[in-house]
Amino acid sequence: MHQLWSSGPFRDIPESAAMELDVGPGSEHAVISTIHNKGGRAVALETTYRRSVEFWKGTVQGTPGDWSGPTPCTDWDVRALVNHVVGEDRWTKPLVDGMTIAEVGDTLDGDLLGEEDPKGVARAAADEALTAVAERLPAGGKVHLSYGEEDIEEYIRQLVADHLIHGWDLAVATGQHRTLDPELVAEVAAWFRDREDIYRSSGSIAERPTSAKGGDPQADLLIAFGRNPDWAPNPRTR
Repeated sequence: MHQLWSSGPFRDIPESAAMELDVGPGSEHAVISTIHNKGGRAVALETTYRRSVEFWKGTVQGTPGDWSGPTPCTDWDVRALVNHVVGEDRWTKPLVDGMTIAEVGDTLDGDLLGEEDPKGVARAAADEALTAVAERLPAGGKVHLSYGEEDIEEYIRQLVADHLIHGWDLAVATGQHRTLDPELVAEVAAWFRDREDIYRSSGSIAERPTSAKGGDPQADLLIAFGRNPDWAPNPRTR
């Protein structure tokens, strides 16, 4: 089982799970359009999203040539992991522009990276998503997800988590810096706290690894998403 959303943070959550999450118009998380760091300053959600995507972009650019190695997402090698997030980025513009999943159809299925310049493809997809969110998020509104209409703010928070956690997956899989932005960790943890059990019960994330050691905010967040914070490509350390 993939250790985060297997085909996106928004397309595979059952309607019943979404109702339990209470992420609709009446929920606290949907109506607050800013989130706060430790000092209490309001950080615009678009800025938080941008930081998570820029982290992802930088990690992709630092990925070495061999993309066949394992990742913490047990069903995906490095290439499949990058392809997944490129898919999320390619889906972002049509969804925030108001298109439905049915209207997009299967145009974003399969391999999106190509062979010539996968890093360039990933960078372009991320930039397209950043531009679309910057244009659409300030006005608020809805996006059409698998379980119905959703507030755009909630959708963007899902994407923040996707980029942050999968950025870590890619970093540790390819020997890059594994420490996450502590403000992003705190913000994603606060958002995910009342969602973890529902995401897990729907099969969207793996079980908490029993051997994992928490005790700091980053490790605790990774464990909540089914990761071992000490994961490394060497099987003896997984």
